[in-house]
Amino acid sequence: MKDYLLQPFNNITDLPLKNRVVMAPMTRSRANNEGNVPINDLHGLYYEQRASAGLIITEGAQVSKRAVGYINTAGIYSQEQVEGWKNVTKRVHDKGGKIFIQLWHVGRMSHPDFHNGELPLAPSALNANETVYTPEGEKKTVTPKEMTEKDIVETINDFKTAAQNAMEAGFDGVEIHSSNGYLIHQFFNATSNQRTDKYGGSKENRVRFFFEVLDAIKEVVPEQKIGARFNPSLHGIFGMQMDEESIPTFEYIIKKLNTYNLAYIHLSEPFNDVSDVPYAVQNIASHFRPLYNGNIIINAGFDKESGNEVIQKGNADMVAYGKPYISNPDLVERFAQDVPLADWNEETFYTTGHKGYTDYERATTEKVLENA
Repeated sequence: MKDYLLQPFNNITDLPLKNRVVMAPMTRSRANNEGNVPINDLHGLYYEQRASAGLIITEGAQVSKRAVGYINTAGIYSQEQVEGWKNVTKRVHDKGGKIFIQLWHVGRMSHPDFHNGELPLAPSALNANETVYTPEGEKKTVTPKEMTEKDIVETINDFKTAAQNAMEAGFDGVEIHSSNGYLIHQFFNATSNQRTDKYGGSKENRVRFFFEVLDAIKEVVPEQKIGARFNPSLHGIFGMQMDEESIPTFEYIIKKLNTYNLAYIHLSEPFNDVSDVPYAVQNIASHFRPLYNGNIIINAGFDKESGNEVIQKGNADMVAYGKPYISNPDLVERFAQDVPLADWNEETFYTTGHKGYTDYERATTEKVLENA
């Protein structure tokens, strides 16, 4: 099969990509300092090592202190964090790479330990009944605070400010994290959003928060530099449960996004077996491709062969790789040179320091891939 993954992609305005391999956003918990600032010789080196990707999407970066739910994760709300990310973007750009930052608010997937004893924010006061890792160790989630309209307005402004900070830090664009059971996804889902105001009830109301976030961000970032991530068939993970409205809600979102000129939408195939879930779609790419006129990144469980196949069939334009990028900084070159992939070590996914982060070795020679 033709190596579609290695072909250039020029459909994002003013952002030519040298290939269609995307580094997926992955929480790695390396910002173990008081200000949760990216570290030049750690974060900078990590992303620089992977700059042969057509596009890098960073780990989720919190848009505010209230957005935090994981230890040692970098934010994008302080000037110190902006300066830290400047080092990252410069190192990636110096290697010829392109990089977006993922803007993140975890909502109820947090704990009062992160918020000086205050409750996490969420659409409704409904406990996710999950476990989170706090500075004091593993703890069960609590019933969050239902956001007031004032909280909602402030959070929208936090996303806008974070996006503006991202531009100052030199990113090529931003991705709105609307996925994986975090705050925006919690608004989408009728099992986590039981509001009775304009942000709850109908699917049009439950998606309102996302579109208000998007409209605020596009005041400071051009639409063609904005992406959005969705996980339509997430079920039984991160406290999320699907119902009969779940897929129709995402269909409504995706169709409405045709009125925008986004860089892409980033979709995830199911993270687990949903064959017994009556409301789930098992093949996300083929289901949503006919609904969206723009660029689609597809993610979750792809290898080289299946990545080439999903592009060849026209169901996606780019393919994002997560865990393979942890242990294969030269993933693109390995694909190009048919070099076997190295295995990752899950024990070092969320630890601190270089081990399991920047110490995975290349197995290939660097080569120009624009004409592959």
